[in-house]
Amino acid sequence: MAAHFTQMPAQMTEFTLILVASYLLGSVSFAIMVARVYGLPDPRSHGSGNPGATNMLRTGRKSAAVLTLLGDALKGYVAVWLAQWATTTWGLPAYTPYLAALAAFLGHLFPVFFGFKGGKGVATAQGVLLALDARLGGLTLATWAIIFAITRISSLSALVAATLMPFYGWLLLGGGPETGLLALLGGLVLARHHSNIRKLLSGEERAFKQRAFKKR
Repeated sequence: MAAHFTQMPAQMTEFTLILVASYLLGSVSFAIMVARVYGLPDPRSHGSGNPGATNMLRTGRKSAAVLTLLGDALKGYVAVWLAQWATTTWGLPAYTPYLAALAAFLGHLFPVFFGFKGGKGVATAQGVLLALDARLGGLTLATWAIIFAITRISSLSALVAATLMPFYGWLLLGGGPETGLLALLGGLVLARHHSNIRKLLSGEERAFKQRAFKKR
């Protein structure tokens, strides 16, 4: 059922609190925090310069990359879960979890704690999708995994998944405002990958090769 995005919430204080909390959760950069714990270079000044799991993998510390991936996805999931709880408990509008998803995603892209310079949002987008609808999140994740298994190119996998995200939403949720929000999320992922798109078109984007990474 489509959420009525034009309906103004009666509990404006609680509604605002959830959105602010979602943005602050999204602003937590697990790549930077994990790098500090591991004593690794700041991901913003290493490799691609992106504070995300893929760039953390370039340090050779697989566990650091996994922790970053899980943390970035989990913060998106928790933000939406909290919004769903608040919607039921406080009687907030049905669209609240969708706006919380967007707030958490924007927090990752533009984190207040790190000078508004964040990552590309792939893992956080996956987290919010799984919380909004497990089928939607599952399809998007499967798309990423299939493309990566074929090409070994993380950016291409993210681009294909982001492009298909609103289509999956239309199939599963209908063509309401939810699909529009998914299109916005997907468009932001594409925009954050503009440099990768240029490299893909010029044939300069590198694929991940099987190589020995440190386990710790």
